[in-house]
Amino acid sequence: MIGYVTVGTNDMERGAKFYDAIAAELGVARMMEWDGAIAWGAPGGGAGIGLTKPFDGNAATVGNGVMVALEAKDKDQVDRLHAIALANGGTCEGPPGPRGDTFYAAYFRDPDGNKLNAFLMG
Repeated sequence: MIGYVTVGTNDMERGAKFYDAIAAELGVARMMEWDGAIAWGAPGGGAGIGLTKPFDGNAATVGNGVMVALEAKDKDQVDRLHAIALANGGTCEGPPGPRGDTFYAAYFRDPDGNKLNAFLMG
């Protein structure tokens, strides 16, 4: 149902470095790029993610309660995505581990403070 999500940035170069590393681990790359925005994913694949400077010209801010969830292929990839996020300017919002009986996840923020997680269900 979701085609893509977009998060805002105040520093495109810093944000692009973060998302290039996350996308590489997920097996995708930049699929579109233009002045002020980059999108990662695979045409015809699952939902992609975009990074943009806000269209209205105001500073990008974090949406309270908003989170982008990245589906991982296994627990090791959840762990790697969390480590990659922290190594590329992200901050920890919850280390990798089980959340209940069938959900394994790690939570982190990108350099602009946007909240993401990597997860495995089942």
